[in-house]
This record gives sequence, C-alpha cells and structure tokens, in this order.
Amino acid sequence: MLLVWLYGVMVVGAVSRSAVQISTEFDKAPLAYSLSAVAGLVYGFITYSLVRGGETARRAALVCCAAELAGVLIVGTWTLVEPSAFPDATVWSDYGMGYLFIPVLLPLSAMYWLRKARTNAA
Repeated sequence: MLLVWLYGVMVVGAVSRSAVQISTEFDKAPLAYSLSAVAGLVYGFITYSLVRGGETARRAALVCCAAELAGVLIVGTWTLVEPSAFPDATVWSDYGMGYLFIPVLLPLSAMYWLRKARTNAA
C-alpha cells in the first residue's frame, strides 16, 4: 500500500509540474519538461499496475520499474555530465535530488517488493 501511495504522489508531482512548465515555458527547456511528463506517465502506469494486481500486472510493473530506474540513472548522470543540456531540472535530474532522491529509491524498493511478492506467491 505504501508503494501505491508513493507512486501516486509522484504521479501528481511529475504530471502537475510538467503540465505547468509545458504550458507556460516550454521553449525554455523542452527536453527537461518533456522528460518530466514521461516520468509522470511511467509513474502512472506503475501505480495502475500495482493497484490492478495479478501476475501480468506484476510483471508489467517490474519491467516499468526497471525502465524507470534506467531513466533515472541515465538522466541523472546526463544532468551531472552535461548540465547545459538541461536549463531547468527534470524529475530525474541529479538522480531525483529535487524530490529527496525518491525517484532513484522508489524503483529499487518496488522491484524488491515485486520480486518478493512473486517468491511468496510461488
């Protein structure tokens, strides 16, 4: 239940942030704002999969969590190596530092829980 709640909070945060930024200042940092919108969509799908339950949803959530973690690591590293590519921060900038590193910790926690849930179900 805690994972669902945390992912729900991240959906609201990422989607709200990107919607405001895209509608008011998209030309300032289109890549950063688009990546924040993608993060919001990923969080939304994972939240839906966790709520839906079942083996297929669990596997889909696991794949999405792995993709989310890859995105956080790639974008986080990119923002440190080439900060000029991001005139404004994304949800995943600096490994989610603006979100208390929740974007990097959440997929790790979710993947652990999803794997444990599979083991317990077997």
